[in-house]
Amino acid sequence: MASIAVRRGLSAVSRKGREFSTVLVATEEFPGLPSTTPETAKASTASVTKLSSGLTVVSEDAASTSTVTMTFPKAGSGSEQLGEQGAALINKCLAFNSGSGLSTIMILRSIENEGAIPFASVERDFATVGYTVEPDNAEGLIPLLATDCTFEKWDVRDAKTLAAYQVAAANKNAQEVLTEQIFAAAYGAQSPMGRPLFDASAGAYEIASFRTRGYGLDGAILAATGIKDHASFCSNVEELLSEAPAGSSHGVPEPAYIGGEARIAAPIGYAHVALAFGTDASIPLRNVLKHCFSIAGKEGGVSGFATSGLVGVYGGAVTEGAGSIDSAITGALTSKLSADVVNKAKTLAKAEALFGMDCGSKGLAATMTASVMESGSFFSNATALAATYDAITEKDVNGALAAALKTNPSVAAVGDIGVVPYQGTFASRF
Repeated sequence: MASIAVRRGLSAVSRKGREFSTVLVATEEFPGLPSTTPETAKASTASVTKLSSGLTVVSEDAASTSTVTMTFPKAGSGSEQLGEQGAALINKCLAFNSGSGLSTIMILRSIENEGAIPFASVERDFATVGYTVEPDNAEGLIPLLATDCTFEKWDVRDAKTLAAYQVAAANKNAQEVLTEQIFAAAYGAQSPMGRPLFDASAGAYEIASFRTRGYGLDGAILAATGIKDHASFCSNVEELLSEAPAGSSHGVPEPAYIGGEARIAAPIGYAHVALAFGTDASIPLRNVLKHCFSIAGKEGGVSGFATSGLVGVYGGAVTEGAGSIDSAITGALTSKLSADVVNKAKTLAKAEALFGMDCGSKGLAATMTASVMESGSFFSNATALAATYDAITEKDVNGALAAALKTNPSVAAVGDIGVVPYQGTFASRF
C-alpha cells in the first residue's frame, strides 16, 4: 500500500512539474524575440500547521528555489539505545535507498528526473533528509522522504561502508573529535547524548529497530521553501504521506546535563580546548551569548559557540603556552558584559539570524526547522525575527550568563593536553 502512495506522488507531480508558465513579452529592439517578465520581489512570510498524523508542516512563500526537508527529532544519535551505537549515522547513509516498493535505482532515477539535488544529515538531536528543486516540482518527491526502508543486504552493506568512511574522516579532524569530547564531558558516557555520533558498529537488527522507532511522521517536521499556497500544500502532503510510517510515540528521556571532563592525548604540538556550561536559554539569547564570548575573547584567540543545551568557548594553545589558555578562556567567560558588548553581540547575532533566512533555500529550511523544533513556531517574516533580538536586554544576557556559570563546567581537550588545566581548576575560576 505504501508503494502505491509513493508512486502516485511521483507520477502526479511529475506531470505537474512539466507544465511551465512563462510570460512572454516582445521587445522594441527585437520584436520577434520573446523575453520573460521578472516577478517583483516580496518579503517572505511563513506558516506552520500540525497535521493529524503528528507531522508539523512549516513553509514560506518567497524563495525562488524550493528546498523540502523532513526532520526526525527521534532519529539523532541521542536517541540510540544501548547496543544501537552507530544506528543513527548508518540510517542517515540509507537515505533514498530501497523502500515502499521502490528500488534504490528507481528512487534515484525519480530524483534525477525531477531535477532535484538530494541530501541527508544527522546530529545528536535529529536527522534530516531533503532535496532542493524547482518550485513547480516541490511536491512530487515528498513520499521519498518517508519511505518504509526494506534494508536490502546490499544497501545496508554500502551504508555501513559509507558510515565507516565518515567515522574515519571525523576521527582525523581535531575539531570533530573535540566536539565529540565536549558532549561526552557534558552528558557522560552513560547518556546517548554523551556517546559518539560518529560510530558505525550497529548490526542489521539494531539499524532496522532504530529506524522503525525514529523515522516516523509523529513528531517530525516537514519544512518547505518557495510554497505559494500553504493550505493547499498541507492538504497535498497529508495525502502523499497518508501511508507513511508513523514511528514510535515513545522517545528517549530528555538528556540531563551533568558536566565533567574528557581528554584525548595526541602529540600534535597544539591543544584544542572547549569549555561549556548547561543552559536553557532560548535560541536568540544563546546566540547573543555566543557572540559576547567571541567579542570578549578576541584578543586571546577564543571564540564562542552555542548549541541546544550548551553555551561555551573554543580555544587553543601551543605546547609552550602553558597557563595562557586558562586565562584566555576564563577571561572570555568572566569579562563584564557591558551594554556596549551586549549591543555589538546583538547586532552580530541578529545579522547571523537574518542571513539564515536569506542564505539560500537550504539554509532557510534549516532555520525554519530549528525554530519549530524548539518553539513550535517560526517568525512570519524578517522583521518579526529581528524584533526578538532587539528585545533582548543587557539584564537578560547577564542573567543567562550567571545561570549558565552556576552549572558544573564541561571541559574537553584534544592534543597536547599537558598544557590544559583540569576541570576542577576551571571550576574554581567561576
